[in-house]
Amino acid sequence: MAVDLSKFNVPGGAGGPLVQPKLSYRFRVTLTGFGDGDTLQLTSQVVSVGRPSLTHDDVVVDVYNSRINLAGKHSWDPITLTVKDDVTNEVVRAIGSQLQRQVDHANQFSSRSGSGYKFEMLIENLDGSEDTLDTWTLGGCYVQNVNYGENNYSTSDPLNITIAIKYDNAQHEDQMTGEAGGGDLATGG
Repeated sequence: MAVDLSKFNVPGGAGGPLVQPKLSYRFRVTLTGFGDGDTLQLTSQVVSVGRPSLTHDDVVVDVYNSRINLAGKHSWDPITLTVKDDVTNEVVRAIGSQLQRQVDHANQFSSRSGSGYKFEMLIENLDGSEDTLDTWTLGGCYVQNVNYGENNYSTSDPLNITIAIKYDNAQHEDQMTGEAGGGDLATGG
């Protein structure tokens, strides 16, 4: 006897069976131009990564005896990237190199422009094999904050490093259709 999969859905909703959701643990993170300027794929060390979040300022326009609301300037909220601090020190070295590119604290020197230290970040959602479902490309990234975690005798947990990454723009691309959404990474708008 065959099971009618169309019955496993919300009554009165769209016909057909439920669509497989993207799973939050199937992803890959790549940083291009990070640290020494190389491409660093952190898939093995990543614990979690946020996805882009956009906020618009609220513009209130007073008209006659009421108000209307308009979307004002937008800003992309920082992404949180949590990575394992492994025994090779590869990740902590790359973070240190990136921070050094942003500001040389010992010599009180910084880059003349953001192009001297900004990097690109790719967050790819995977389907469970080698195929990419969609990609978020974050342009104009820099490290806003780093928390190296804490050592603790009372736990067996691995050491984690939490990085807040600010970025100028994000673009989403559906790898299944090739359609892109979001702003132009070159112009930031």
